Amino acid sequence: MVKLDWRKLTGTTTVGVVCKDGVVLAADTRATAGYLLASKRARKLYEITERIAVTTAGGVGDVQALVKLLRAEASLYAVREGVPLSVTGVAKMASNLLHSQFLLPYLAHLLVGGVDGEGPRLYFVGMEGTLTEEKMVATGSGSPVAYGVLESGYKEGAKVKEILPVAIRAVKTAMKRDVATGNEVEAMAIRESGIQLLSPEEILKLS
Repeated sequence: MVKLDWRKLTGTTTVGVVCKDGVVLAADTRATAGYLLASKRARKLYEITERIAVTTAGGVGDVQALVKLLRAEASLYAVREGVPLSVTGVAKMASNLLHSQFLLPYLAHLLVGGVDGEGPRLYFVGMEGTLTEEKMVATGSGSPVAYGVLESGYKEGAKVKEILPVAIRAVKTAMKRDVATGNEVEAMAIRESGIQLLSPEEILKLS
């Protein structure tokens, strides 16, 4: 029996890194349909709460549906419990949603990152519901290339401002070697103060 590694089989490249003061997420903006370049500006980073966000890879319709569900459930939890849902809670919710549809699966996997009362946290959530906590992770068909950059530039305990250029460089390097990764880079910094989506000009300065 062959085990499929969905981190590599899904076309795109997304990366996530836990820092001393937050979490960095980054991704490319290319969407493909077989050999067709379907979109050059596909969005792959989404806010779920004020301090939690996800990277997405897979079928566009499936990941958009998952994001809507996660946002709705996180909002409902905050109203019902009076406190925001934790990073672990969002990751477990995503894992349960994916696993519940295992026979008719969402073609999607996620990185869930954010900051809560336990500090910065990052999780990989696989298409079949797999849930693993990570400190540094890359997903998608460009992940082998991205890992080379991340592993050479990552230092445990580094701050967001130190890791942002590394994450951006990891995606840009994957864009040079993986045909399903390309066009632009989007990057996000998540700190206790909230989520900062970097502008194209800010990304260019950090490249």
